[in-house]
Amino acid sequence: MAKHGKKYREVVKLVEKTKHYTPAEAIALAKKTTFVKFDPTLELHVVLNLDPNKADQQLRGTITLPHGTGKKQRILVFAKGEKELEAKKAGADHVGNTDLIEKIKGGWFEFDVAVATPDMMAEVGKIAKIIGTKGLMPNPKSGTVTMDIEKTIEALKKGRVEYRLEKQPIVHTFFGKASFTDAQLVDNLRALVDAILRAKPRGAKGQYLKSAALNASMGPGIALDVSALIDITKSKD
Repeated sequence: MAKHGKKYREVVKLVEKTKHYTPAEAIALAKKTTFVKFDPTLELHVVLNLDPNKADQQLRGTITLPHGTGKKQRILVFAKGEKELEAKKAGADHVGNTDLIEKIKGGWFEFDVAVATPDMMAEVGKIAKIIGTKGLMPNPKSGTVTMDIEKTIEALKKGRVEYRLEKQPIVHTFFGKASFTDAQLVDNLRALVDAILRAKPRGAKGQYLKSAALNASMGPGIALDVSALIDITKSKD
């Protein structure tokens, strides 16, 4: 196990190991425990009572956060013809078809999210193993395989994030930057957790949300009070 540096060891002392914090407390504490020189991202980690190996217990979706993510997404679009022109007009960073596929085969990855029209998926499938391992493969469930290119690019620029169940029953995602106000981060967290709760798979049994924690980039994990986390989705007060 890698040893943590001096700065980490200092800030981790601020976190009570046995305490489960309310969302507002955890967000405020995450800001205090950051020590990086850049504007850190606030991350959410949720353990769900799901079996990733069962078809009726899969979880994957997207949510556009009310205050955005604070991260500039470099958007790549695989399209041709009119849809290629639509993507360029909508402000995609990279637009093309087989030319981009060949570029990626050569080791180019200067993008954060990939979108494709359905008619391009046969070609994109040729690099599925390359971009899939990086979590960049367009997928209908995440809304990145679509004919509505303009609307999708607009949503991504506004701050759409994806959440999905990993091989372990955990969802890792993010909901803003430390430079956001506490109120903005609570709003974003509320929207994200609400989306995860609403997307509860039909095969889920028992207590759906088992545990949760949040942290700032490279900062210590802060355990969340699950009941308090669920409660913020019930009211905006």
